Amino acid sequence: MVEYPIDQLPNLIDALLQCENQVQKRELLADAQETLSIEHLSLLFEAIPKDQRMEIWALLDDDTQHEIFVNLGDDSCRWLLHTLDDADCFKLLDEVNVAQLLELEEVIPERFIEYAKKQLDEAQIKQYDLAQKYTAEELGHWLDFDFVKVSEKLIMPSVRKQILKGIPPFTDVFYTITRQGQLSGEVAINDILQAEEGQKLYAMIDQDITALNASDDLYEAAEAVILSGRAAMPVVDADQKLIGRLSLASAYQLRQETIDSAAAKAGGLREDEDLFASVRKSAKNRGIWLGINLATAFLASWFIGLFGATIEQVVALAVLMPIVASMGGIAGSQTLTVIVRGLALGQVTDSNRSALLKKELRVGAVNGFVWALVIGLLTFAWFNDMMLSITITVAILLNLIAASLSGVVIPSILDKMKIDPALSGSVILTTVTDIVGFVTFLGLGSLLLL
Repeated sequence: MVEYPIDQLPNLIDALLQCENQVQKRELLADAQETLSIEHLSLLFEAIPKDQRMEIWALLDDDTQHEIFVNLGDDSCRWLLHTLDDADCFKLLDEVNVAQLLELEEVIPERFIEYAKKQLDEAQIKQYDLAQKYTAEELGHWLDFDFVKVSEKLIMPSVRKQILKGIPPFTDVFYTITRQGQLSGEVAINDILQAEEGQKLYAMIDQDITALNASDDLYEAAEAVILSGRAAMPVVDADQKLIGRLSLASAYQLRQETIDSAAAKAGGLREDEDLFASVRKSAKNRGIWLGINLATAFLASWFIGLFGATIEQVVALAVLMPIVASMGGIAGSQTLTVIVRGLALGQVTDSNRSALLKKELRVGAVNGFVWALVIGLLTFAWFNDMMLSITITVAILLNLIAASLSGVVIPSILDKMKIDPALSGSVILTTVTDIVGFVTFLGLGSLLLL
């Protein structure tokens, strides 16, 4: 059997697209199902051009189709439901669990949501209804219900039966509840295994625990779990009743979603855009940011126009201008990326922003000095003009310092204004560095070269 680790996924995609024999395609997919995770199989499916996807889809068994379906991005999920007939769509929804339905309900048509809800059992319906009490941005909407809770009045034999039944992943404690269902504490499984037969659970309860609230911000709660060092944290409602938990695995997944979303928005893209989305949709998604960038580019050009006479007399300035703009843009984007990521992860606060700004300014000054000197020497070697070399050296130094300053200040201001810095920060920063670079370079050129 051929093995396809994730780094070989491109080779498998090429093999499927180049293979014209259906039997061989089926064998390739069978090998892939044994060696790749469902998440990677979903990536494989989305990497197939849309006119060939259904041919690949038909070669998959029902279980794999279902697993791929619930792991697809929003655009791909909508496309698949639109392409399949309703009977096949309903079949995909037959075994959807509560967590999957909550993910899908923001994407799929209402008739499919209603069908999927009818397939849930009584306990799952209660879980689904509980999730609806909270918004998609609140922790309570995305609870993990797979945990163990026991009455604080139990004795050891009864508690140990729970262990024999099997415990969910990321479970190192049992949560204890009062008769009213309120969280009273937790007991480590290791302590339960080592306890004497007749010992009561109540005497072993650790009541000094921290619980999350169902109304907490989802991503802030995820960071709390990661920083806690715990396998999971319990979640309570407004009445302190234990209603679920958030595991470490889910917390890291949420953090990754935050990072992925920030990366997509930084490029003016939608996170869920299908790799083979329609030209019209992709053009629409990206076009608005091209328009915004055009407006800012005209602003930079207007500033250049103020120095038209200088450029006409010193043509070398026009030759060197792209260097000034490029160095400032790169330096600024490096700082911006660090700050946006820090904001997304909750690492940048009012308390550490000043220290972070000083650090980035020092980085900008060091890089500015080194590269300004290098560019100045190269300019002198090229044009044999000392004043021109001094002009670009000073301009590069000042622009890299300004870029570092902008990379910290711009996303911080946007974040305070409740504007996503990942979405608009790069456009504003590029404009600032271009204007600062051009005005500094051309202004110094006017003073020193004419």
